[in-house]
Amino acid sequence: MSDPIRRVLVITAHPDDCEFGAGGTVAKFVKEGKDVGLVVVTNGDKGSSDRAMTSARLAAIREEEQRNASRALGVEQVTFLGYPDGEVEDTRRLRRDVSREIRRHRPDLLICQNPLRTYQLGASHRDHRVVGGVALDCVYPLSRDHLAFPELMPEFEPHKVREVYIMQWQDPHVVVDIGEVMDLKIKALACHASQFKDFVMLEKRVRERGAELGKAAGYAYAECFDRIVIG
Repeated sequence: MSDPIRRVLVITAHPDDCEFGAGGTVAKFVKEGKDVGLVVVTNGDKGSSDRAMTSARLAAIREEEQRNASRALGVEQVTFLGYPDGEVEDTRRLRRDVSREIRRHRPDLLICQNPLRTYQLGASHRDHRVVGGVALDCVYPLSRDHLAFPELMPEFEPHKVREVYIMQWQDPHVVVDIGEVMDLKIKALACHASQFKDFVMLEKRVRERGAELGKAAGYAYAECFDRIVIG
């Protein structure tokens, strides 16, 4: 029997991505006593329709919103890499930064976004796909190999992630029952007030999606993932 998952790291492109794609799963893991951390690649400085808003002010707002949302889920370890929203590229610098955070947190399980475009357009933002692909590249082999990014040594020793969950809505491998923590997911999403004009309608859509994802498994609400086990 394999050892249980004790440490989990979530890597997402934007503030609020974790809550939308895996907020219930994260809350459930925290309740189970797992050590969960979050890495947010961008500062979210483009996500506003307010013509009076500036990128600098929005980035500060969204960082505070994310910290509040993470606390609502029980997550205290939040790292912001500060890349500009909407401009993420698959560069050596980004791969090094993500590899560093994997080596720092040393997770058994990593949760990331889908590097492929899906029918859920909001889930297939370009930043999501780039960050999802980079996260997978860093899991294997960049965070594992000591000759990758030698400048990270010796402070950040190589680390081998055992499993990856990729946020997925179409034919997922894993369906997580989040019925008992759905209210925590909603509470965390509500912290991202800068992003919503009508939270009542948003909550309705989130609950409907969660119910749809859980239906086949007999769950009131669910979140879904593809799973990679790394040998």
